[in-house]
Amino acid sequence: MITAHSSPKRIARTYKTNLQDTPTNISPVFFLQSLTKMSSNSLVVILTSLCVGALAAIGPVADLPIVNKVIAPDGFSRSAVLAGGTFPGPVITARKGDRLKINVKDELSDSSMDLPTSIHWHGLFQKTTNYADGAAFVNQCPIIPKHSFLYDFDTRNQAGTFWYHSHFATQYCDGLRGAIVIYDDKDPQKYLYDVDDESTVITLADWYHYNSHDPEAQGNPTWASGLINGKGRFPGGPKNVSLSVVNVAHGKRYRFRLVQISCDPSFIFSIQQHLLTIIEVDGNNVHPLVVDNLQIFPGQRYSVVLHANQPVANYWIHSQPIDPYNITSVVSSLSGGQNSAILRYAGAPPREPKTTSSTLRLPLVETNLHPLNNARAPGKPVPGGADINILLNITIDPTVTHFVINNATYAPPSVPALLQILSGASAAQDLLPKGSYFGLAPNKVVELSIPGGAFGGPHPVHLHGHAFSVVRSAGNATYNFDNPVVRDVVNLGETTDDVTIRFVTDNPGPWFFHCHIDWHLSVGFAAVFVEDAPDIPSRDPIPKAWQDLCPLYNKFLNSTS
Repeated sequence: MITAHSSPKRIARTYKTNLQDTPTNISPVFFLQSLTKMSSNSLVVILTSLCVGALAAIGPVADLPIVNKVIAPDGFSRSAVLAGGTFPGPVITARKGDRLKINVKDELSDSSMDLPTSIHWHGLFQKTTNYADGAAFVNQCPIIPKHSFLYDFDTRNQAGTFWYHSHFATQYCDGLRGAIVIYDDKDPQKYLYDVDDESTVITLADWYHYNSHDPEAQGNPTWASGLINGKGRFPGGPKNVSLSVVNVAHGKRYRFRLVQISCDPSFIFSIQQHLLTIIEVDGNNVHPLVVDNLQIFPGQRYSVVLHANQPVANYWIHSQPIDPYNITSVVSSLSGGQNSAILRYAGAPPREPKTTSSTLRLPLVETNLHPLNNARAPGKPVPGGADINILLNITIDPTVTHFVINNATYAPPSVPALLQILSGASAAQDLLPKGSYFGLAPNKVVELSIPGGAFGGPHPVHLHGHAFSVVRSAGNATYNFDNPVVRDVVNLGETTDDVTIRFVTDNPGPWFFHCHIDWHLSVGFAAVFVEDAPDIPSRDPIPKAWQDLCPLYNKFLNSTS
């Protein structure tokens, strides 16, 4: 495929460090004394290993440096773009009603990858703070190196599991991704679990042995390994690379927050010999639903409760990638600990499970998910029963291999959509480039009907600024207006599907709509919904620092051209 940005000269990396587990039973003083006696190379190896899969939490007020660092999460070393110097980035935590103030500091220097950055806070609605949504060239110009930008926004009544990632080009594929958890002290499902903290956050990711500008990333990029909490193994790679361990105590109930942060594959997630009770979907509470496996697409999140009621032992946690281009791809293997982590009961020996995988019989079916509250979809209970009904046809232009939505391919403008609106563009048709903007009147019910089957699918699509009711799911020919699942990323399915979603235009601003396979977004699979354009200047006040972003970015472009 072509890309939306040019590829700089590749810088080869030949490090071959195999990361090992760092001992946890030594005293801090002894550890620090030991560090002072080591060579600088050994010290770098240990410090780098400590940065992989870190669970330390920050927030709701924090600095978040974006840095380049060489890491080897699967035993293969490469330079990466990292939030806080770790993969995944630090978990950002808050309580319901908190205001997040995250000062993003661009400290990038590796010119083989993108140097500017922009952070999206996935799933958070950004009411009255559209400028902080973080989508480059929709809501802001990127932050440039040696500069910072304070993302300051109210979480309002939202609680649940979210995440953050770069929204500049394909930068998040190079590593800039992390989880967000907003805890609810009055969670109506709190009686179902005993433990819920940063140790129960589980991130699922793909990982690449080349960066997003390398020639191998053009066309159909292929990930090398699947990582769980930042660790994994790849086919033919070192077999002694440590895997992530999730610790539990017998008899306790754990709320595991699954966060799908991949750039491409969906995953089949399961925990050997354990049932999982789904209680949250993309930040929305649902009636408890028991499964033994679930398919989770890029951008989606689930909270599942696991009752640690099996014999004390080690059990496999599996996150098996599904390759849309080749479902029998070798990277989907579970052999040798690939695409796996370990669930370890207190008292079990520190070793990998000896037992084989259990048979899975109870998969998640999306239509079995129902909201805990406010279940009815907005609008009339018939197809087309919204105030605004839009059919989105997704195709691909074979001559240049880019995606097309209703005859238009999205290309990032030189001036962000929000800045165009604040500068006087009063309607979607006034925005440049033409064709990728849909104007929406305020306080209306919108129905989007989206046929599936586009090349490279199934495609997970995400709408910024909203959660939506999925009134028709993939794999289902009927409509549910009474109690459909509410979420912010939905799988479009196959050629026989016509996924249909509804939301209310109660949040003024330009909101990105795109495929969350990041490689597909980079070649045009996107559009922008411009909601209540006339009221945006008064409803979304912007800070002075935001106004400075575009002049700084343009100066940076001129200096590097």
